[in-house]
Amino acid sequence: MEESKIVVGLDVGTTKIAAIVGCRNENNKIDIIGVGKVKSVGVMRGVVVNIDKTVESIKQAIKEAEEIAGVEIDSVNVGIAGQHIKSFQNDGSLMRESFNEEISINDVEKLIDSMYNVAVEAGYKIIDVIPQEYNVDNETGIKEPVGMFGRNLKASFHTITGQISAIKNLHRCVERSGLKVNNLMLEPIASAEAVLSEEEKEAGVALVDIGGGTTDIAIFQDGIIRHTSVIPFGGNVITEDIRQGCTILKEQAEILKIRYGSAIASENKETEIVTIPGLKGREPKEISLRNLANIIQARMEEILKFVYLDIKNSGFSKKLIAGIVLTGGGAQMKHIQQLTELITSMETRIGYPTEHLALTENKDITSPMYSTGVGLVLKGFEEMEKKETNKEKSKEETKTDKESNKPKKTDKLKKWFDDLIKDIN
Repeated sequence: MEESKIVVGLDVGTTKIAAIVGCRNENNKIDIIGVGKVKSVGVMRGVVVNIDKTVESIKQAIKEAEEIAGVEIDSVNVGIAGQHIKSFQNDGSLMRESFNEEISINDVEKLIDSMYNVAVEAGYKIIDVIPQEYNVDNETGIKEPVGMFGRNLKASFHTITGQISAIKNLHRCVERSGLKVNNLMLEPIASAEAVLSEEEKEAGVALVDIGGGTTDIAIFQDGIIRHTSVIPFGGNVITEDIRQGCTILKEQAEILKIRYGSAIASENKETEIVTIPGLKGREPKEISLRNLANIIQARMEEILKFVYLDIKNSGFSKKLIAGIVLTGGGAQMKHIQQLTELITSMETRIGYPTEHLALTENKDITSPMYSTGVGLVLKGFEEMEKKETNKEKSKEETKTDKESNKPKKTDKLKKWFDDLIKDIN
């Protein structure tokens, strides 16, 4: 298999590091041909806190993925998250030289590239600039300006920034693992690519990705990314609450959460009990599933209230016809959908990363916990195709420019005739 035909997504998360390998099949669908997943031990709340441990985890995940996929991986699309991520809306414009030439892909790229020079907060840098809508000579609401005529090209942008130190540490971990970073993408945008349909994005939807260290939000409306944010709470705080509330080990608390956890306490009976082995010959500990659910529900309600407040503050809460889509590892908890609808009064569904994939027998990859990794693969293919298309368009534009500068056949004939008349005279 040609390496250029595969794309690898690397999800460097708080609880896991996952490497997902995808290729395009004969039906133009994406096949996931390899998955490597290991426990993350050097990342906290989406940010690298121990480079050596993170590098080791990345290497293990990549090795697993390579063995399953049967390919050698040398470059990856990396997801970035964390409390340091910030976003804002801004506008940009480009005054073109001529009315008489069509707006080209080079004009659009020049405008987008100029937005990376916008001043941002000290210690931060721009990660991504996403065009929302274009304006050509005051004609608004344009999604694709290439081919139009106009002098003044304007656009509104969704600009995402991150802390320089956090970005550099993530880059260093990937590079020390022997890999090249193809693209750095905001994780909720990657997850949205994997789980949302185009109809949902058009209607208006809030993607809520509940990870181990953070809960990421991306809001779409009219098919455009309108808002992104990161809430610094995720599944790990729930595990910690269980550990303290039940006075057990962290590993035991995580197992309890995954196997028996519920987001609504009333769905569990008082008589339902689970027994945990005691330490060093001590008596086993009995834990009521109702009490376990009470602990989980209290923290989950707090997280969802933060989510709802963020959605309301975005100004789009009344415009989200498709409601909320939950994904990420936290979306696997029982009754999370019902609790979200109860807290937000918004229609909710669980998002699985199969929206744009070919049918697969690998049941693991259909889990919401892989939404970011699958989304990074899909975005990688999208970027690859976009570059190829833009390259072709640029070639066509260059060819057209050269041809327009050539003297036309009729002009040559006229010149020959004028010269002939001069000679006769």
